[in-house]
Amino acid sequence: MTSIKTVAVLGGSGNLGPALINELLSAGFSVTAVTRSNSDSTTPNFPANVPVKPVDYASVDALKAAFTGHDAVVSVVGAPGVPAQRVAIDAAVAAGVRRFIPSEFGIHTRRVRGTPIGRILEGKIGVVDYLEGVVEREGEKGRGFSWTGVSTGLFFDWGLDRTGLGVISLKDRTATVIDSGDEKWYASTLAQVGRAVAGILKHPDETANKYLATASFNLSQNELVALVEELTRSKFPVTRIKSADLQREGEVKLAAGDYSAFVDLLRVHNSADGAGNGLPEEESANGVIGVPYEDVRAAVESWLRREGAL
Repeated sequence: MTSIKTVAVLGGSGNLGPALINELLSAGFSVTAVTRSNSDSTTPNFPANVPVKPVDYASVDALKAAFTGHDAVVSVVGAPGVPAQRVAIDAAVAAGVRRFIPSEFGIHTRRVRGTPIGRILEGKIGVVDYLEGVVEREGEKGRGFSWTGVSTGLFFDWGLDRTGLGVISLKDRTATVIDSGDEKWYASTLAQVGRAVAGILKHPDETANKYLATASFNLSQNELVALVEELTRSKFPVTRIKSADLQREGEVKLAAGDYSAFVDLLRVHNSADGAGNGLPEEESANGVIGVPYEDVRAAVESWLRREGAL
């Protein structure tokens, strides 16, 4: 496959978009932001060298026009925009786009089909299923369309800034740990997610029509608590909760149509003893896409400094 140089980013007004666009620019890509024309969201201040094209996400023709001339489309739409990605995929194929990266980036959705948390993520699961079908169909026509899904685990810096990842409360100087706290989970900083996407696009042959997992680092709740205690030179008393109780609470909420259940189910998915949702090195795509791991200590220290805790 010839190299990818021009990228249309679908969405971009949320938490991930600006960081991803900055990393694509730093990697040498030419970037266009494709935003929703009828969005109530405040359009972020994109860099001056990033053209912005507001379009109707429900229109194949409008999206085709926005995507024409681009080698790749990267979708960072939020949950409400997930279903619209099927229209975007059709538009990308019609525009001659060669790579589509859907809005995944969190947990590995190919592993949760049929589970309670998978019910919440059915839209994302269906989009990747759709991509697989499009490639099977379009491959026979020789159009060269391909896709890459990527799971990056928890958004580490974003989650720390907002909730302490559900583990650390700097205000109270306490910690909350699920089960033993030893289960490993993987996470990425927002900048690392952007670097992962850039790495995928720089390695188009190795990443075509695959679902990958990548991360900044693996760690456990106990390791996070220990790092915070070491860096702040203070003790964070730990409250322990059972994953079974949290799972039950999440399922009750989900049955009532309360999708805040996702937070409970996500914490269990990552941290319950025996969950097995860490990212072993042999399963990581970091080496394939040329993205090194980050220093978790430095990331935690940066967060503590932002919060004035150091």
